[in-house]
Formats: sequence, C-alpha cells, structure tokens
Amino acid sequence: MSVEVLILGGTTEGYALATALADHPRFAPISSLAGRTASPRHPAGEVRIGGFGGPEGLEAWLCARPTVAAVIDATHPFASRMGWNAATACAARGLPLLRLERPAWQPEPGDLWDEVEDWEQAAALVAARSRRVLLALGRQELEPFAGLDDVWFLIRSVDRPDPMPPFAQAEIVLARGPFGLDDERTLLSSHRIDTIVCKNSGGTATESKLAAARDLGVRVVMRRRPRRPDCSNVATVAEAVAWLETISPPRA
Repeated sequence: MSVEVLILGGTTEGYALATALADHPRFAPISSLAGRTASPRHPAGEVRIGGFGGPEGLEAWLCARPTVAAVIDATHPFASRMGWNAATACAARGLPLLRLERPAWQPEPGDLWDEVEDWEQAAALVAARSRRVLLALGRQELEPFAGLDDVWFLIRSVDRPDPMPPFAQAEIVLARGPFGLDDERTLLSSHRIDTIVCKNSGGTATESKLAAARDLGVRVVMRRRPRRPDCSNVATVAEAVAWLETISPPRA
C-alpha cells in the first residue's frame, strides 16, 4: 500500500519529483502549490492550491492526513517562510523533512556581479550607476525600484503586476522560461540594458540571462538566498527518492 508524501512545490524540481513518485510502488505524491500564478501547471498526482495558514495550519493539515510519511520542501529558493513553517510543523508532528533545492548560481570569469542581501541594497546600486535595467525578479517585488525616476526599466514577469507600482519609465514583457541564450542576448541588446536585477534562483530555466550578460558586459545585481532552517538537503530528484526509500512508514 502506498503512503503519501507532501511536496511543497511549484518549482521544476517539485513537478519532476511528483512525476517520479506517481509511478513509485511505495509513495503517492500530494503537491501543494501556492497559487500565486493565474494558471498554474498541475503536477502528477493529487494537488492542493493555496496556503495552509502558517505552521499551525500546516500542522493541522498533517494531523488530518495521518498517511503522510514525509514532507519535501521543494519550494523556490526565495520562498523562505514556507520552509520555516514546514520545519516547525514537521517537528511538532515528528515527521521527516527534506529540502530539495537546486544549487545556487556561482559567478564565472567575466561576470560583473554585485551580490546584495535585499532589494533596498539593489535599488541603491541601480540608482547610483544604472540607466536601463532588466528587472527579472517577479511581479510582487517591484516596489523598491518604482521611485527611481531617472532609470528606465524592462519588467519581465509571468503575470502582469496588479497593481502596477508607479514607475516613471517602464515597459512590461510577459514571459515564462526557459529562455534561450540567443533570445536573451537579443533582449539585452535591443533594449540597451546595462544592468540586470535578479534573484540567485539557480537552475537552467533562466540561467541564460547571466551568460548573455557576461557576453555583453552587462552588470548583474544578484540577491543572495535567504537563510533556511537546518534539515536534510539534496539537490536532485533522484537523491530525494533515495532519501524517501530510507524512511519508515507512518504509524497507524
């Protein structure tokens, strides 16, 4: 009989893990999506959409699903609150927790990176030296840049910002990765971009913008990943499945 695994997903890794577990003889995936995009792609297996209501809500949900054997946090590297909620709820329930996270990007020779801790630091750097900026950071984190009236922004987002912050000079392009290297070079060149602002999300879907920036001498202002709770960590779906195969089934 299969036992259930709660996947806190919405990432490429979360979708791939759900697919891997859908055909596993021991495990059945339940994927939880935040529901922040208008038309989320549904992973294999059972799906729930929306928040739990903090660590207490997640703990209550796990209490109501005693067949859940483990929780795998495969959320975005910057979805730190969910990671802390999962750590608290799993500790209260005595459930094993695994973090499945793609490796962070590392600078390569020729990169012109400035790494920052928050968007306020990023905005200060942009104000000091940038004139045409690609904001590739998601529609919910634009506000710190909206007051930079002397800077022109190209805002790339999956969904249109609503409400749109009051930028003096901005253009929006709606697009979802992966993005090809040639396309990224063309985007940066045609819009005369001198700076990219982004998160250190890792992975391959949006990495080509960094290679294009390296080729063209475009600066990158990169936000570092937030701190996560201490727990077991893996970088691949295969490692996550192997970890699951070592855990004991939930008690009846």
